[in-house]
Amino acid sequence: MALSADGDATHGVAPHTLAALRAREERKFREQRPRAQQLHAEALQHMPHGVPLHWMSQWGTPFPIFAESAQGARLTDVDGHTYVDFCLGDSACMFGHAHPALAKSIGEAITQGASYMLPTRDAIAVSRELGRRFRVPYWQLATSATEANRFALRIARMITGRDKVLVFNGKYHGSVDETQVELRDGAMRPQHGVNPNGVDFNRTTKVVEFNDLAALEAALADRDVAAVLAEPHMTNIGMVPAVDGFHDGLRRLTRAAGTLLIIDETHTICMGPSGGTGALGLDPDMVVLGKVLAGGIPSAVYGMSEHLGKALEHITAGPGINHYGFGGTLAANALTLRAIRTSLDEVITEASYRQMTMVAQALEKVIARRIAQFNLPWHVTRMGARVEYLYLPQRPRSGGEAARARSDDIELLSHLYFANRNVLLTPFHNMALVSPFTTLDDIATYDRVFGEMLTDFTSPSSTDE
Repeated sequence: MALSADGDATHGVAPHTLAALRAREERKFREQRPRAQQLHAEALQHMPHGVPLHWMSQWGTPFPIFAESAQGARLTDVDGHTYVDFCLGDSACMFGHAHPALAKSIGEAITQGASYMLPTRDAIAVSRELGRRFRVPYWQLATSATEANRFALRIARMITGRDKVLVFNGKYHGSVDETQVELRDGAMRPQHGVNPNGVDFNRTTKVVEFNDLAALEAALADRDVAAVLAEPHMTNIGMVPAVDGFHDGLRRLTRAAGTLLIIDETHTICMGPSGGTGALGLDPDMVVLGKVLAGGIPSAVYGMSEHLGKALEHITAGPGINHYGFGGTLAANALTLRAIRTSLDEVITEASYRQMTMVAQALEKVIARRIAQFNLPWHVTRMGARVEYLYLPQRPRSGGEAARARSDDIELLSHLYFANRNVLLTPFHNMALVSPFTTLDDIATYDRVFGEMLTDFTSPSSTDE
């Protein structure tokens, strides 16, 4: 099907078509969710935007869906709608909501006490298994990937004596202050929406484009960068795969500059039981992993090489009790460690990934087929169990390219359109996650809704009442 003559030259959809569809879909959403609308009005009296965290208001819907329960790859809201869930808590429940093995394990563990501020045997088992998977032997606990990244950077500064961290344009490593930058017109600037008065970024941070080894080499030349913090592939500006040779160059250049390499696997754990580190054969100094480990219970880990582990022991040897700028009373609580151990033993397994990858491949194929059918200048990328499309004919090589392939108007309407047909997508992206509980019938549902949406996008008459 050809595009309409008034289609947008950049992304293939006419702006007035989007506006008309949004009006129609918002009316439908409001009509179908009276209880959520009532709860939102009540919530506005107690929370900014009526949500416990502001981004819960950014799904593209007129007001939030209020969740009631979830199981496997299904979520039910307070108005009785049951959704096929391709969001899965943005990876927190990538292996399914209320996984039976985790529910049983956590239920038993809570009767033994949740937090002792003492180590348990589970801590040994978890650290040993993480070391086997990610090939760094020493591990510590945190409560979120943001916190783990912050602690990893602090340790890198302590050990190297350097101030700066280098990140890639378009990255996301949580709310770590020093990473809240972007490139605009070739210069580092505070990221959009970040107040510039909190951190002296010129003292703390450098930023270059992903896959640009020449820019990376120049940025490391002053030997003032404590650590490069990177994902194996970029995932939070749209998916930007590392090009051939990039990781070899990244590792070579960081070693030559005396800079530590921290790999953030928080989203790339979708690639397999050892994340991108295992799938791509990476050799990091430190590894960070969050969200997915405990089935939705706040959890994160950060691992380090033997050299760094021994150096950390020396630095934190005392005297007396000192938190050294990182820690957290609840970070290594016994309940979370039991959940992580159960996940590693019974949930985050090769068998789970085989099922997830098979279904994700099917999703990738139906998205690619629909893009071709409607002759849209878009592309789809899959990384293990994660599938996402962007409004660009070819895959971007950098965060800057990926940013230009995004459209808030199309994305937000897409999320609303799918939600009205009982399918949840991850907010801020066109990303879909596949769990072990996601079925080929669920992919058929996605395909049907995607086809209906693209028909509406490319046929302005479909907005008529």
